[in-house]
Parts: sequence; C-alpha cells; structure tokens
Amino acid sequence: MTSPVTVDVNVFVAAVAGGNDAFHSWPSPPPVRGNLAANVVGILNDAREFALNVSEHILANTVRVLCGAPPDGYGWEEKRAEQYVQVIAEIADASGGGIIEPGLTVGDCPDYEDNRILECAAASGSVLIVSDDTDLLAMSPWRGTPVLTSGEFVTRTDIMRRGRRR
Repeated sequence: MTSPVTVDVNVFVAAVAGGNDAFHSWPSPPPVRGNLAANVVGILNDAREFALNVSEHILANTVRVLCGAPPDGYGWEEKRAEQYVQVIAEIADASGGGIIEPGLTVGDCPDYEDNRILECAAASGSVLIVSDDTDLLAMSPWRGTPVLTSGEFVTRTDIMRRGRRR
C-alpha cells in the first residue's frame, strides 16, 4: 500500500532545471546525492511507497516557471515543459495517486502559491509534503502533515529501503 504525498512546484522544477541529473535518466533506486529534487521524482516514479498527488494548478505552474524568462524562469519551450508535466501526471497515475481537484480553499500561508500546495495535500489526504520552500517548511507540521525538504525525503526513503533489505 502506498502513502499519498504532495510535491511542491519548486521540487518539480529543480528536478529538471537544477543540474546534475536529466529527467530522462533517473536511476532506480536513486542515489542520495546530486540533484536531490530529481531523486524525489525518481522515488515517486518507483511507486513503491508513495502515491503522488498533484493538481492542475501545480502542473500549470510548473510549466509557467520552466517557460518563464530568466531570472525567475528557465526559458524552456512550452512543448518541452508540457511533455515534462505529462511525465509527472503519468507518474502520479502509475503510483496510485493522480491529478486531483482540491475543491477547498486554504489561506494558512501568506504566499498564494503555497496555499495551492496545501490545498492539494489536504484534498488528497497526503501524509507528507515535499518542498524546498522556506515558507512551507516553517509551517511543518502543517495541520499534522510534515513538510520535508527534498534532501530529507530522499534520505528517509533511502534509510527505510535499506532497513527492509536486512
């Protein structure tokens, strides 16, 4: 049985724009080094322990940031960014999660976009949120749901998997 998780836009963006690991070559299991955001996506792609849940808003913002002009964006072509979010959607579906429509409004964080992440987590019953955003990390645990950095998520998953091998 997999546990539902929600991942912040900044992790999805860093997975492909953060250097070191290209999104088309994530190893399984991923190493605990290099681009930790890419390792997060690799773990979710394994679909062993976690069911990824995303919203249309999260996917659209991932495209927006990747296609935006530097310094706030990465200047990707829209087709490339759309292909990437399609991969994210496929990972979500294959992992037992999916694209959900929150249907509720959260205003716990001063940052509008961070509230959209929280809405997805609440609507999906996520047991944790993966984010490298300082505002969300400062709220951990949010309504009892831990917010972990990419590095914490990867390290804890690695420890859990190593423990099972014994």
